[in-house]
Amino acid sequence: MPTSRVPVRPVLLPLLALGLAIPAAALASPAEAAGSSGLVISEVYGGGGNTGATYTQDFVELANPTGSAITVDGTSLQYRSSGGSGAPSGLVALSGSVPAHGHYLVALAKGTGGSTALPTPDATGDVAMSATAGTVLLARGTSRIADLPTGSVARDDVIDLVGFGASNTYEKAPATGAGNTAAVSRDTAGTDTDDNSADLSATAPDPQSTGSGTTTPPPGAPTDLTIAQIQGTGAASPFAGRPVRTEGVVTASYPTGGFAGYYLQTPGTGGDLGSSHDASDAVFVYLGGSATASSYPSIGAHVQVTGTVSEFNGLTEISATSSTPLDTPAAAIEPVTGAYPSTDAGRETREGMLTAPGAFTVTDVYTLNNYAEIDLASGSTPLRQPTDVARPGTPEQQAVVADNAARAVTLDDGSSLNYLTTGKDTPLPWITKDRHVRVGAPARFTKPVILDYRNDTWKFQPTSQLTAANDAEVAPATFPDTRTDAPRAVGGDLKIASFNVLNYFTETGEKYVASGHSCSSYKDRTGTPVTVDDCGADGPRGAWGASDLSRQQAKIVSAINALDADVLSLEEIGNSAKFDGPEQRDDALSTLVDALNAAAGSDRWAFVPSPPVDQQPPLASQDVIRTAFIYQKAAVAPVGASHILLGSDAFSNARQPLGQVFVPAGGSSEQQFLAVVNHFKSKGSGSGDDADQGDGQGASNASRVRQAQALVGFVKELQASTGTQRVFLTGDFNAYTEEDPLQVLREAGFTDVGQRFVPDESTYVFGGLVGSLDHVLANDAALGTVQGAHVWNINSVESVAYEYSRHNYNATDFYSADPYRSSDHDPLLVGFSVPSSRTPSEVSAKVAEQEVNRRGRTTVRGTVTSDGHTVRSGTVTISQGDTELARVVLGNGNFRVRVFVTGTGKLPLQVAYSGTDTVAPSSTTVVANKPR
Repeated sequence: MPTSRVPVRPVLLPLLALGLAIPAAALASPAEAAGSSGLVISEVYGGGGNTGATYTQDFVELANPTGSAITVDGTSLQYRSSGGSGAPSGLVALSGSVPAHGHYLVALAKGTGGSTALPTPDATGDVAMSATAGTVLLARGTSRIADLPTGSVARDDVIDLVGFGASNTYEKAPATGAGNTAAVSRDTAGTDTDDNSADLSATAPDPQSTGSGTTTPPPGAPTDLTIAQIQGTGAASPFAGRPVRTEGVVTASYPTGGFAGYYLQTPGTGGDLGSSHDASDAVFVYLGGSATASSYPSIGAHVQVTGTVSEFNGLTEISATSSTPLDTPAAAIEPVTGAYPSTDAGRETREGMLTAPGAFTVTDVYTLNNYAEIDLASGSTPLRQPTDVARPGTPEQQAVVADNAARAVTLDDGSSLNYLTTGKDTPLPWITKDRHVRVGAPARFTKPVILDYRNDTWKFQPTSQLTAANDAEVAPATFPDTRTDAPRAVGGDLKIASFNVLNYFTETGEKYVASGHSCSSYKDRTGTPVTVDDCGADGPRGAWGASDLSRQQAKIVSAINALDADVLSLEEIGNSAKFDGPEQRDDALSTLVDALNAAAGSDRWAFVPSPPVDQQPPLASQDVIRTAFIYQKAAVAPVGASHILLGSDAFSNARQPLGQVFVPAGGSSEQQFLAVVNHFKSKGSGSGDDADQGDGQGASNASRVRQAQALVGFVKELQASTGTQRVFLTGDFNAYTEEDPLQVLREAGFTDVGQRFVPDESTYVFGGLVGSLDHVLANDAALGTVQGAHVWNINSVESVAYEYSRHNYNATDFYSADPYRSSDHDPLLVGFSVPSSRTPSEVSAKVAEQEVNRRGRTTVRGTVTSDGHTVRSGTVTISQGDTELARVVLGNGNFRVRVFVTGTGKLPLQVAYSGTDTVAPSSTTVVANKPR
């Protein structure tokens, strides 16, 4: 997902406008804030003071390629080593300003070597940089950026960043390495395409400060080109950095929202492009954040634009110096039709063009809440987690990966606004409390869009900024509401389900802090805590205060009562033993059941108590979240105590399985079944053999495999100790359907019920891909009773805006005490039949004669008993192989029947009792002997 919607652009060149010129107000004013400018890191030298070095000190040089001075007050220069992570180790606060087309020198650590002193610096610090590799950033603010990621960085609080050498942090790719006699430097124009590898090269160090004079911007008359010529046939424009002049029709305009520009397309282009089309006929024209609304030509206007070409994070654009209306008629633009291109190269040929999308389906809505983005997949299905449908490392898995890449695009709102930060008081577009966009819903396009490229992502943009107020006029697509009030019927006599309740804790963060502990929190738009961020490994993880818990609980209660499972396994419920002692382990569980019964209006639910304390794992080895069972008392009853797997090192980093035998209400022991709830180790972290192997299974796969193996042994022990044949394994296995842990369970004789009955339904969405981490598995004895299954999509497919944890994050109040987004996992419901409750029977029989007579005749007689008594009803059948020889209806419990057999020697005969409504069937075998 994008980390920033506002990458830093170079500022515009001075505008020499004709006609519809960009006014002086659009230009950078004197001492303009660095955040709105093109201030760049122009040179980095870390060899200062080393033996054989050119200069005696390390330094970093900033450049201002604009026509106005830029203040650096409130900014800082920060340094992190090439392999570092987290907050930078070095920081120098800056002050003053950088003159127009001038430089600003920051002198850093001084060594004993070097031959030349630096010119008088503008700022000094003691940061010691590596000569060959590292990361330097110009940051907004004077505090270290604690959450600075690795990889390619583009974020609001970073004005510019340079990673060089073997650095793990950079813009797009690191620049070349440097040394004692070499710095990494930009060209004299301060070109910044947000690609360190392209923008900087190794040169002799040449430090310049504010007193070193100014650099004249590169001259050159604009070249008249078509838009297709400017775009070129490759990923980048062949005219980047050069002044050009072109003309076209305005197809989209963004004076608000942060894009600060408009799209221009060659007249008469679009429609069915044909196979010979190899270059886009559209380009983005950048005006700058200070441009007034009057600077923007209207959509449909025919204009001539002059400016400098650049590649802004992969998007070809013209930074306009003038924009002139043309009176000549222009042929109409037709939206591009045809299939969505499956490759980046194909999309490049349509970059910026007005487009009429075909059939698309919502595949993710996670960033809708903050960036108003909706991830789409071409076609009628969402994108799939590759290891949910194919074994890791197989060609089939790679085919899914390729299909995902070929089908993905993001529908945006035509703005760079973050609705959780600067836009938190602006109502979010696309959704309301009553209008929803859900994964799996078709996107029904009613207006054309622009195929745009931003934040390393191909996007569909509306032709102007979409807001909650103009939705009816601007939104290019609508989405049918796919919510259902209840799950689909799954058949059977009983229903079992699994539900991850997303850190339901009755120990709130507020209460934990009041007891003397320390916690951080996530806060709403007013700064009020809503949920726990971090209370330590053994602290709570859920709601912050009582009102937050009330909102969380109301949604969970609504979901569980509507789900209506007879046996429900729970994951991520708070382990109250961690806060109130082992005897109170079930406090959170008890509170939830009380709330369920209060909402149901009857004593409907009960929970399975934890085992006695001496049969629980040591408290130190228990996780702060746990598994549990609740059940409907009118449907089932627990048999005996629950059982937790003890003494297994496999679960040292996860939650131990919990097993419980249940019997239908009023049923017999032969109807009982064993349920075991699980919550395996997550995918987020691991080292050693638990390190992410890059095969799609995530981190800690080895741990999950060991946990699956330990689970198999635990189940066998429980079956033997309880005399139970039918087994259901439930829970959040943190493993997709085709991953190794599920393979272990399949090889042990378990079948994934969801995969068998509803292979196209999924319980989880991550990174725009749908798949199932939550499963119900059945052994053969249980599988024979399963009648149906259904994933009730109430959580994973919903925007996180509806979650209790996002209450009051935006100006729109999205909260409702309903089932939707009560968690991040969806419940899987399974219906199964209950074997009839009949007492066992026994058939005793023998052949009356010692031998069969020559004609093959003999007599079979016997008795059917049940529970010590003869059975007086039902039918006995005598068969030889597949041939039925005789059938007799029992009268007084005994039978005697003459039969004719075939063959010679010892001849086995099957004697079978049919059973009745109250007595189970049975059979035996007798042997007749016919001489040869």
